Amino acid sequence: MTVGFTVDSVGIRFRMSDYYEVGREKIREFARAVHDDHPAHFSEEAAERFGYPALIAPATFASIIGIMATRQLFEENGWASDLRNILQADQQFRFHQPILAGDRLIGEAYVESVRLMAGNHVMVMKNQIFNDRDEMVQTNYTTLIRRDSVPVEGDV
Repeated sequence: MTVGFTVDSVGIRFRMSDYYEVGREKIREFARAVHDDHPAHFSEEAAERFGYPALIAPATFASIIGIMATRQLFEENGWASDLRNILQADQQFRFHQPILAGDRLIGEAYVESVRLMAGNHVMVMKNQIFNDRDEMVQTNYTTLIRRDSVPVEGDV
């Protein structure tokens, strides 16, 4: 089964219809998972000492929203894929403002480029993350490599 990515896919965009509310415990859970022990991820008092009214999310927290938007873009375009066939090759983050507990975030996913390389589709995704006041929070670029029809042991 081919994924359907072509150069015609460039420019396709998807905006999440609902927001992701950033919770205190999700920030703490994510910080533990990425081994980021900065106190402002765990303590409101520490965040306040840094000038913020709530816990601050780790720098890569927005990847959660990017993944959600990208997955929805894939599904909307019939590109649903077995994740075993997708490799993330690169990711870049541009920070516009910190993510805080209580923020309501909306993601937009864009197909920036698509090319075929050695039988693999190489796609650059642009994810823009906005808060509920439509202010830009982050811009992320992710390079994905997808192999089409890779046989996996045990597949029928």
